[in-house]
Amino acid sequence: MWNEASSTVSIVDRAVGRQTGVWQESPLVGVDALLKQHQATATAAFRLDERPFLELVNVRGDTRDVAFMHAVEQVIGCKPPEKANTVASGNGYRIVWLGPDEWLIGSAAAHDATRAAPLEAKLRAAFAGLFASAVDIGSGYTVLEISGTRTRDVLARGCPLDLHPKLFGVGQCAQSHYFKASITLLPTGADSFEIVVRRSFADYFVKIMLDAAEPLKG
Repeated sequence: MWNEASSTVSIVDRAVGRQTGVWQESPLVGVDALLKQHQATATAAFRLDERPFLELVNVRGDTRDVAFMHAVEQVIGCKPPEKANTVASGNGYRIVWLGPDEWLIGSAAAHDATRAAPLEAKLRAAFAGLFASAVDIGSGYTVLEISGTRTRDVLARGCPLDLHPKLFGVGQCAQSHYFKASITLLPTGADSFEIVVRRSFADYFVKIMLDAAEPLKG
């Protein structure tokens, strides 16, 4: 998801804290050393990275409401996808289908902690007078990137989805689980995915995925 920007942000953005008193801390701060060790020895077979501090906004609305569809398009640059388990993009955002009346919108760039949920505010303003909602959930989740020739094999060790590229490719998405962690999974290439995972499962997810990848990374 939201991989238009290739740069990443440090797990703890202390520069923001020094300048404004606003402190951003990744859900993965507890496994920072483990993640750095993995990245230092990662091979072409598998690599895991985090893209912390992205805006994530949950949107609810009715696709039959022309005003709602137009309001989202005005802010994001595209309409919410109506087809199940698909993704749309525009203006540096991705819109992920979660249900017939629910979507997850994520930013391409890290969120500036000195600004109060700008995407949520824009959507709320656009939804004025409509039966629709926009709720910022960025503090409760993080976005991970996985890539490499054995990525689908690593995923298959703990995810029940059929991950064959002919069945699950770019432009699609799915809500599932990896071992005991709930995830939203998006293919971004033949051998790459982005994963949205809850903050409460972030440490567990990284540990269990790196453990699953260990026998396959050679």
